[in-house]
Amino acid sequence: MCMGSVRPVGQVLRKEGCNMVRQIRLTQDQVQKFVSVTSKCDFDIDIYYNRYIVDAKSFLGVYGLDFSKALEVSYEGYNKELEEMLGRMAVAC
Repeated sequence: MCMGSVRPVGQVLRKEGCNMVRQIRLTQDQVQKFVSVTSKCDFDIDIYYNRYIVDAKSFLGVYGLDFSKALEVSYEGYNKELEEMLGRMAVAC
């Protein structure tokens, strides 16, 4: 389902088809809250890191990432809490 009226908060890198792609910085301390918020969403959310794709709703998957680099989050859908959180974590281009 493509949401044409999505008005994201923060920096949007690009929109690929119906997927929103945003670049964020995440710390180890933020992982539990991040997974908690993403788990409430009824659409898929993926994190792209190098050649890996991690389910953003998986605590172990997200916690295993290298937090020293920016991560790309790809999702199709809208959730206000998710948009606000990604806006706070967004990396400026």
